[in-house]
Amino acid sequence: MFPDRILADGDGLGPPTVSSILSLHFSWVALFLLLAAGFYVAGVVTLRKRGDRWPVLRTVLFIVPGLGSIAAVTVSGVEAYDDSLLSIHMIQHMVLSMVAPIFLALGAPVTLALRTLPRKPRAVLLAVIHSRVARVLTFPLVAYGLFVVTPFALYFTSLYQVTMRHELVHEATHLHFIAVGCLFFWPLLGVDPLPGRWPYPARALLMFLSTPFHTVLGLTVMQSKTLIGGDWYPSLKLPWVDPFDDQQLAGGILWAGGEIVSVTMLAVLVVQWMKHAEKEARRIDRMLDREEARQAAAGTIPEGSDTERIAEEQPTDEHAHRPAV
Repeated sequence: MFPDRILADGDGLGPPTVSSILSLHFSWVALFLLLAAGFYVAGVVTLRKRGDRWPVLRTVLFIVPGLGSIAAVTVSGVEAYDDSLLSIHMIQHMVLSMVAPIFLALGAPVTLALRTLPRKPRAVLLAVIHSRVARVLTFPLVAYGLFVVTPFALYFTSLYQVTMRHELVHEATHLHFIAVGCLFFWPLLGVDPLPGRWPYPARALLMFLSTPFHTVLGLTVMQSKTLIGGDWYPSLKLPWVDPFDDQQLAGGILWAGGEIVSVTMLAVLVVQWMKHAEKEARRIDRMLDREEARQAAAGTIPEGSDTERIAEEQPTDEHAHRPAV
């Protein structure tokens, strides 16, 4: 499957090493990632030329941990082992479905596109965002269902063997991981304008409900008495790894990794919630200040307002200058 295998003793794939994992292999995925980074940077440059600001942090998050994490598991030596070791595949799975989508969402690429695209492409993008299909797919419960069902349908049916034996299906699975992750995390953590976005309490609840999902999946993999992928891994006859031991490790990676990412993202969501509440409070304060200033300028102060109460508490000249008894 991988164009440039790393061989041991000239007769098979050797055990993963630092050098083999860090080796880079250019592919269509690398070209796609470079194009995505280029379009994003071009959008940022366009905004700056107009005198508009774009947060540097968003650019860093989108390119480095967002696109960078995809590159780390698809154009490196990780790809050489993802159909030979289930544990490596699970690392790849988690990065593509959980890590990369989170940082891509925080980079707000849709917002950037809406602010920089010409009128017609922007109108097309808006039509797609507000289409019925987009409303259904980005509805949190639908996205949550896809996010939870996908790995069970993949690993506990014959579909996984198909992905191992056919390159096109294997690559399509990678795209599916990224797409499902984006559909789930984008409405929860992203700042892009999406239809039907839930309020923060509901988002936090859904994120909390996703936390035990990887625990169940990881334990199921670890306790399985049969090999995931059937006879695929034994047929490779790799002398340096036992498929059952590797499957145990793969389940542990799902369990621990899923818990860490889910809890971390729940904390990020809570922080976003708090910042949103502070911003909303400041907005309401400014609105009330403007309304009170307008009414004061018109000579009318509403009963019970802060200005009226302060005026009542101030002593009149008669009382202010009355000598103490």
